[in-house]
Amino acid sequence: MNRYILIHRLRAPAVLLLIGVLALMDQTGLISHFWGWFWPLLMILIGALLLAERAALAAEDYYPPQPYPGTPYPGAQPGMAQVAQPGTAIVPAGSGDFHNGGNGGQL
Repeated sequence: MNRYILIHRLRAPAVLLLIGVLALMDQTGLISHFWGWFWPLLMILIGALLLAERAALAAEDYYPPQPYPGTPYPGAQPGMAQVAQPGTAIVPAGSGDFHNGGNGGQL
């Protein structure tokens, strides 16, 4: 499993752990105003996890660079026109190419 997926899957458990630790600290009297501590620490935690995900993506080349969809093929030179090879052009079918129930090839 790569690091990006691992960090992504740890996001929800980390938030639950933060809630649990802050609730425990509030119950023991170490902190007061649970919600006053929760929101800033939640934003910091989510931001740190998002930064870690981005760093993992950058380190692993998770998204390799893709060629522009308009490029004809990897070896083509810019501005070079593509010429159809003999036998590769699309040709309309002749009238005798279809069989329509015995009416002599007529549609």
